[in-house]
Amino acid sequence: MNEPEIRRATADDVPAIMAMLADDPLGAQRESPDDPAPYLAAFERLAGDAHQRLMVAVRDGQVVGTLQLTIVPGLSRRGATRSIIEGVRVHADERGGGLGTRLIEWAVEESRRENCRMVQLTSDITRADAHRFYERLGFEATHVGFKLPL
Repeated sequence: MNEPEIRRATADDVPAIMAMLADDPLGAQRESPDDPAPYLAAFERLAGDAHQRLMVAVRDGQVVGTLQLTIVPGLSRRGATRSIIEGVRVHADERGGGLGTRLIEWAVEESRRENCRMVQLTSDITRADAHRFYERLGFEATHVGFKLPL
């Protein structure tokens, strides 16, 4: 099997990203892959923001994984910059083959290149398998997250 390329997403990748976002029980409830307009508008905002990296993993011409990395300058922790990993998805045919690890390792290395002092992420409380995956990669569940839908 060919090694996947990890690169910045283009507008042409958005349909594949949409499909991966919707391809699980939680995503099926909150995503609408039949309407690309909000996803394409979001892509344009991300593409125009130097602190955002919407990435895809491509194998044999097919998008098989994605994540978003956000670089966040801050004042806390003595002015530390941190990064946030969001929207990690691996195509169903690729799960269990190490692609998720490869994506996270890319995000950690990119965070180091950006002189981040910390990488953080959240994972839905129901995703026990994902929690074990992140812990295996060295992440620690040190905080409780809160959300307020608007």
